[in-house]
Amino acid sequence: MILRKLAAILFLACATISAWAGTDSPRSVFISIPDQRLVLLENGKTIAKYPVSTSRYGVGDSWRSYCTPLGTLEVVQKIGANAPLGGVFKHRQFTGEVLQPNAAGRDPIVTRIMWLNGMESGNQHAYQRGIYIHGTPVENLIGQPASYGCIRMRSKDVAALFDALPVGTKVTILAQPVRKILAELRNQPGAFTPKTIAATTPAKPAVDKTATASATAIKSGKLIARAN
Repeated sequence: MILRKLAAILFLACATISAWAGTDSPRSVFISIPDQRLVLLENGKTIAKYPVSTSRYGVGDSWRSYCTPLGTLEVVQKIGANAPLGGVFKHRQFTGEVLQPNAAGRDPIVTRIMWLNGMESGNQHAYQRGIYIHGTPVENLIGQPASYGCIRMRSKDVAALFDALPVGTKVTILAQPVRKILAELRNQPGAFTPKTIAATTPAKPAVDKTATASATAIKSGKLIARAN
């Protein structure tokens, strides 16, 4: 009995470690704040571009800021692989409800969730803050800053991206236009490493002090009532 319990504990520990470890992927993601655009690269070549929506409160990583963090992060968990397009999530669980795009008065997380973990001091709170790439039913606001910190996408786009990205994929969020990001990558493939990003990240991003959140909900990893 004791050996069986120990084996079960070891299995769970190994499963957790492997889920976080991910794999080395030839694919990477760059997100431009000014362009509200996500670019998917494979071996340095652009294979897809999608419009997105980042935070209406600007960039940053402070608690209770509702800002989108800059810098390099990675996909550490993928949630919702079998959910239908428009499937509603609460506390990262599919509720069974399905919404059509731009459903009146609704703004939950839908379709897919890719949970991001910060890899730099400037985005170290991203995972605990619940920063995701996720679907939104409010598709009419995609292409402009409208979220509460997360990166929102149209349902069909986030489903395609979800299938394209393994756990461990690097996601770099920059306050630069896409054309400049791609030009720098062509000229210097290793241009956007954590060290060089620090030099291009605003030291003190503006924070809307009226934006507040429940510290208890954030610390427990639970979603707040409205979608990020």
